Parts: sequence; structure tokens; C-alpha cells
Amino acid sequence: MALWSLWLLAGMSVAQPAGKDSMLVYIGTYSTRGSEGVYVYRFDAATGTLSDTGHRGAVASPSFVTTNADGTRLYAANEDWSKPQGSVSAFAVDPASGALTLLSQASAKGSGPCHVALAPSGKLVVAANYGSGSVVSLPLGADGQVLEAADLVQHEGHGPNPKRQEKVHAHSATFDPTGQRVYVCDLGIDKIMIYRPDEQGHLVPNAPAYAQVHPGAGPRHMAFAPDGRFAYVINELDSTITVCAYDAATGALTEVEHVPTRPAGWTGNSTCADIHQDATGRHLYGSNRGHDSIAVYDVAADTGRLTLVQHQGTGGKTPRNFALDPSGKWLIAANQDSDNLVVFSVDPATGKLGEAGQSVKVPAPVCVRFAPVGK
Repeated sequence: MALWSLWLLAGMSVAQPAGKDSMLVYIGTYSTRGSEGVYVYRFDAATGTLSDTGHRGAVASPSFVTTNADGTRLYAANEDWSKPQGSVSAFAVDPASGALTLLSQASAKGSGPCHVALAPSGKLVVAANYGSGSVVSLPLGADGQVLEAADLVQHEGHGPNPKRQEKVHAHSATFDPTGQRVYVCDLGIDKIMIYRPDEQGHLVPNAPAYAQVHPGAGPRHMAFAPDGRFAYVINELDSTITVCAYDAATGALTEVEHVPTRPAGWTGNSTCADIHQDATGRHLYGSNRGHDSIAVYDVAADTGRLTLVQHQGTGGKTPRNFALDPSGKWLIAANQDSDNLVVFSVDPATGKLGEAGQSVKVPAPVCVRFAPVGK
């Protein structure tokens, strides 16, 4: 037992048998410091431990990954800055082992694709191109292959921050609870652009066409509440979270409040990255890069407003993305600049994170994605 524990803490590749509490976890990375692409781990929700399956999806800088509803396909945004245009990759997944087989790649029609979302219909993926400030839609074939782009929309404008908002920077794509609209956070113009993909995959502007956040915020990622009444936007540049009321009929977002993600009085350099709400809707989590923490909030059921509960250090440097496991008992943080994943327990009553647990070495991890429950 002691040797098993030491192996886990060292982050070595220890095969873990699948059990009723076992699930697959996919890790997106940047192609640096020896990274091999998408890493496939197995997670034991009974003990909160990760083990390396040894499987990899060998593509360039799969910085964000997502899966389909039954866990048989995985899609990756290839944020390959060595090329004028990045790409989106489609993989077939063996749900038992997690093994990945590359099916196809298609151009993202822009530079630096950093986020990809799968439409609830399962027929379309939408990617945000950070470098070129555009959003692209790519239809999927019958076997899940990603096909050539159906549409490309170029954003225009700039924001008040001359270093980071000198032009448009599309940073994420998120489908709303209805599945009819996709929301694209653009860091460069402090807007969340709203589109209604049609049957052909064209990105038709919604009415309203966008939601405005406060100047210099730099919206990055967003999450819709489980009950569909609110949306939460994490703002990279001024380290805040914007709470919005969501109108399912029109798609409009109306700001309720925005709150800081860093401790009061803290003056170091830090930017936000990722945001997630637990399945109960009672707690919200956001990551700080620089302060290197996860900010935890209580969520008011009636208003969606946030009350700070905790700042928990992530056990590494630059927590890019993180994920809550389907049981709600664990959180895994991806620390990009210290090359490690760290597991935290979650108190279901308070939402608080426990002290850093197991740490696993992975080169430049930037995305954590659990396979669908039961797969």
C-alpha cells in the first residue's frame, strides 16, 4: 500500500483497473516541454486518484478538447501558432480504454484556435480563433469526422487596453441551454457575440447580436447555470466575474453584478482563465493565473449573485483550466507553467476545496475534460 501511494504521488504511469467509480479524463496540452498531444487518464472517484492509461492523441497543441454526449468522439482545437491557420481535430474514442484514433482535421480558417464547442445536435462544432478574432463553424460527417468550414465570421474593433485589446480576440464558444444559440466571448472588444447556427452551419447573428461587458474586462469563458436562468462570464483582464440574467426567449444577457476573483488588497499580476458551476447550481468556481488559485463562491438561488467562500491555491503555476468531476466530489486543476495536474476534494455542502492532493506531471496542461458519465 505504501509503494502504491508513492507511485501515485510521483505521477508515474500506473495502470488502474476500471471500476464502478472509474472514469476517463482527457488532458489538452501545448506542444512544448515534451508534450505528446492529448493525454488520457483514468480517474477513480472513490479515492480521488489519477492514473495514466498511456494513450495519447498525437496532434499539435490541442489546447482545448471536448467530447460528444456518449463519449465516442473527441474534438480538439489545435492552437498551433507555427502555422498561419490552426485546425480542429476529430478523434474516435474507445469508451472502455480511452484510446484515441485520429479521424480527420480541418482548417479553423484563422490563427490560434483556442476553444471548441460541440452543438447539442451533434452535427456541428464551433471554434474561436484568438489570433485572428474570428469564429468558425465546421459541420460533422455521419461518422463524426470534422468537415470543411461552413462559415467564418470575422469580428471587428478594439478595446481600451492597448496591450491586450489592440484588436479582436475571440476566446471561447458556448452553446446556451436551448442549443439554439452559441455565445462567443471576445476579449478584445468586451463583447459576447451571439449567433444562431442554421441547418447548413451558417452563423446567423442573433437579435440582440451581442452582450456588452464593462470596458477593459476582457471576457474569456462563460458558463450557464444548470437551471438556465443565469450565465457567468469570467473576465481575463480585470480579474472579475460578470453575473448575467439570461432570457431564453431572446438570448439576451443582462448584467446583474460583477465581482472580483482576487483577494481584496492583493496587488500582484494575475489574469483569469476558466469558470465552472457545480451540477447543483449552488457553487461557482473561477481560476486565477498569477495569484494561482481557484476562487469559490456561493450562488444565491433567487438572484444568481455571488458571495466569496474561499481562495484555494492550485498547487502549481498558472492554472489555465480545471474541471469538476461528474460526482461533484473532486476538482482537477491544470497548472500550465508547473507542468502538473492537482486533485482537490470538494465539500458538497459548502463548495470549499480541500488541500492539494495528488499531483501528476503532464507537460503544459491547459484543459481538463471528463468523459460523459457511464463511459
